[in-house]
Amino acid sequence: MNHILLTNLNKIHTTELGLVRISKNLSLGDVDVVDWCKRKIENADTNSVIRKGKNWYVHADGIIITVNAHSYTIITAHIDKAQIG
Repeated sequence: MNHILLTNLNKIHTTELGLVRISKNLSLGDVDVVDWCKRKIENADTNSVIRKGKNWYVHADGIIITVNAHSYTIITAHIDKAQIG
């Protein structure tokens, strides 16, 4: 089912507030946040992409990216605290 997210990778975007929130949560600095998230989604293990309700949750490289399943808006991305230990 995660192939749906991958085939719509070109639709993925975020809001201005989303850019600020994601950059701050992940300490990304001056990078293209949407492109960075797209690359993480693209390279995520197929078992690490889960749809729950209206959102996709992508677990990749110790982070979780939340994407709205209808609008393909990246809602947030943050460090996966479960992996920190």
